[in-house]
Amino acid sequence: MPSGRRLPTRREFLWNSGGGLGGIALASLLGREGLLAGDAAGAGPQPHFRPRAKRVIQLFMAGAASHLDLFDFKPELVKRHGQASDFGEAVEAFQDGLGPWMKPVWPFRPYGQSGKMLSDVVSDLGQVVDEMAFVHNLVGKTGVHSQATYLQSTGFQLPGFPGMGAWVGYGLGSINENLPAFVVLPDHRGFASNGPKNWDSAFLPGQYAGTILYPGRENPIADLFPDRHGDFVKPTSERAAHDLMARLNRRHAETREGDARLDSRIRSYELAARMQLVAPEVMDLSKEPDSLLEQYGIRRNPPTWPNEINAEEERHHFGYKCLVARRLIERGVRFVQVWSGNDNSFPRRNWDSHENILQDHGPLAQGFSRGAAALILDLKQRGLLDDTIVLWTTEFGRMPSSQGGKGRDHNPYCFTNWLCGGGVRGGVTCGESDEWGYKPRDRGSPTTVYDIHATILHLLGIDHTRLTFRHNGVDRRLTDVHGEVISGMLA
Repeated sequence: MPSGRRLPTRREFLWNSGGGLGGIALASLLGREGLLAGDAAGAGPQPHFRPRAKRVIQLFMAGAASHLDLFDFKPELVKRHGQASDFGEAVEAFQDGLGPWMKPVWPFRPYGQSGKMLSDVVSDLGQVVDEMAFVHNLVGKTGVHSQATYLQSTGFQLPGFPGMGAWVGYGLGSINENLPAFVVLPDHRGFASNGPKNWDSAFLPGQYAGTILYPGRENPIADLFPDRHGDFVKPTSERAAHDLMARLNRRHAETREGDARLDSRIRSYELAARMQLVAPEVMDLSKEPDSLLEQYGIRRNPPTWPNEINAEEERHHFGYKCLVARRLIERGVRFVQVWSGNDNSFPRRNWDSHENILQDHGPLAQGFSRGAAALILDLKQRGLLDDTIVLWTTEFGRMPSSQGGKGRDHNPYCFTNWLCGGGVRGGVTCGESDEWGYKPRDRGSPTTVYDIHATILHLLGIDHTRLTFRHNGVDRRLTDVHGEVISGMLA
């Protein structure tokens, strides 16, 4: 190459090759082969060391699930049930939920070789409990749903930061170029607090944002195909629209050199074109055997359920998302986020059980535990659990005291996560809560979301302190300036 000349940028090569979808596809191909100057600068780092896992499935219970009624058995609450609560210190409650001590709503029993105590309402998990590592001393920073949900999703309490799945996609890239690296399966009734901001790419390149799928809907991916009423959309007119967008992108690029948003837009078009071929097959459960659907709690021909809390409905919808999550990671998606509950429905259909734990938690817990147990068993049977992490979380816990006799108030001072799969040591508890489940037993050594995130990145082969992105003069990272790998959780 003559001295003084430079290789063309990705955009220059794209448009000099004729623009349109042909140019886009050619630039995409060459970019994947590393033949375009500038592509390397936008690539995320490769694993820092040999990974134990390749993929993550996060199960997020929106609204704050009660650790005390599901996983964290406290005999002292059974013994002191109905007595006036005394925390030994002043407590700032979110809604004055400092009534008498309240025992778990459901009985607890031991399961597995580990003898882990689980509530009857999540008894389906008993068959896989020896695969799971529990963290009962997790602490948050706030009792406000929106901020706490951000913290668990992005590592920060404020908007404007990338979701964990976006970081994983940025750090490791996609396994399957025909599917997104990060897919989100929301609750079928709507979004939890913050909505899509929980899985936004924020200051990372836009292609790393979560792609929303609604399993079971007629149109599970918005705008991937023309609406069924849009019969006026023909292949020729669709191609003409694509060419028009290409020309508009070229005009935009000529006046905004260095604007990464154009590249993200082009990559999104490329991905959408490829997804048109593969996404329908991922969502198609018709070839899955009836026995497997039953294991997940899925009804092949679901009825129209009444507008009330219904355990059968919860099993179907959550199980459906779990099975689709397995099919997604099986086909190369890096990170799948599955949501249960939302904050905008009435009667209440989320985990924010101020009024009645039995009524609210019951169906939701039966739904998620059936789907999660089936997912873990299915992954294990297929040999996928060895390199897939399953993480269960919620934004905070609930108080050991009662609220209105049947409910529980917010408890950001202590709650539970559990993990299993790729590189996670099963049948253990890493961190305990106190006798009430109010705060960590060892208040000097709590577990934080930064530790959870650091451990997951470690299992994926990433040093969490080295996965950074320069933004506004700061090297940002998922774990901010915190986080330690939970060594007791590693197999």
